[in-house]
Amino acid sequence: MIYVGIDVAKDKHDCCILGPDTEELFQVFTIRNNSDGYGELFHKIESVSKDKSQIKIGLEATGHYSYNILGSLLDHGYHTFVINPLHTNLYRKGQSLRKTKTDKVDARSIAEMLVTDKTLKPYTGTSYHSEELKSLTRYRFELVKERAKLKTSVSRLVNILFPELESLVPTLHMNSVYRLLQELPGAYFIASSNLTHLKALLADASKGHYGREKTIEIRETAKSSIGSLMPAKSMELRQTIHRIDTLTSDIKEVEQSIQKIMDECGSPITTIPGIKYRMGAMILAEIGDFTRFSNADQVLAYAGLSPSTYQSGKLISSYARMEKRGSKYLRYALFNAAIYVSGWDERFRLYLSKKRAEGKHYYVAISHVIKKLVRTIFRMEITHTSYQPL
Repeated sequence: MIYVGIDVAKDKHDCCILGPDTEELFQVFTIRNNSDGYGELFHKIESVSKDKSQIKIGLEATGHYSYNILGSLLDHGYHTFVINPLHTNLYRKGQSLRKTKTDKVDARSIAEMLVTDKTLKPYTGTSYHSEELKSLTRYRFELVKERAKLKTSVSRLVNILFPELESLVPTLHMNSVYRLLQELPGAYFIASSNLTHLKALLADASKGHYGREKTIEIRETAKSSIGSLMPAKSMELRQTIHRIDTLTSDIKEVEQSIQKIMDECGSPITTIPGIKYRMGAMILAEIGDFTRFSNADQVLAYAGLSPSTYQSGKLISSYARMEKRGSKYLRYALFNAAIYVSGWDERFRLYLSKKRAEGKHYYVAISHVIKKLVRTIFRMEITHTSYQPL
């Protein structure tokens, strides 16, 4: 076997090629992160072995910096292993007491791990192509988070310009209210508006839900409002609503792409009550290829949801906390999925009730539901079977 370790960086990659006896076939070398650099790497690999089944190539999961080199390795048919940086860091520290960390040392450490760690599994084309779904779900997550911040700003601005409005409508964050505030951003402007124009504006924005009576109520309340007349805040309110509208449109476009991929992959995860395509897509994208894991417990560890363990001599920790070392997006998706599923499915609802009856705190009980949910999803994905409710 030939073992190749690649330490990935932005502009260059350090490479180490080891033979069957872990001898260096080439002195650790550096390639540029471009097509010529990739060609140099492939040429050196092929000069020692043309049998790709006898070649293992490893690199760390370094986010977007590794996408291009990883894609090129997969396109060339190499068995490629993507290794958690925490894993390589612990391995390197275990090799020496000295604090030695360089890119060349890292490259050799990765190559040596391919020799010694038989539990590593190759990165598949399925995992690589799921990166598109991961990009979309993470992008949507950030867009929704940004929109939530803007909605908080709208609430703050309305509290300055027309604080009484919130008590007149179910919520400030609805299309009819946004259309009203975008044209008339404050109590002063609403109080000064023509009643006929205001009625037409509200009727159109609410699709006929708000009529003359609601229009009069809003205008009369605006006339006696304690809201301030601040042109700068009114401008900020208009522009904030405009940005929310733009983000909402972008989120819808991203969700359509997510829906298309989910339809194509035909995953059974959405047959679980409470898990729709958006939450299911985030879970699938973050886990990737389920065949990389031997069991569901490995998925929990990958998500950072397995409890940490501390034991020394006779001391054994009784209050182990979650490791929280994996994907924060996966933890978020599983946590929320567990809550929704517990509300929609009888089996999970009863399981949550059982844990609560044992005296466990709600969030501790939810963590148990997450474990059950992950085991269920793992079995469904491996066997390609739909969820069977009680």
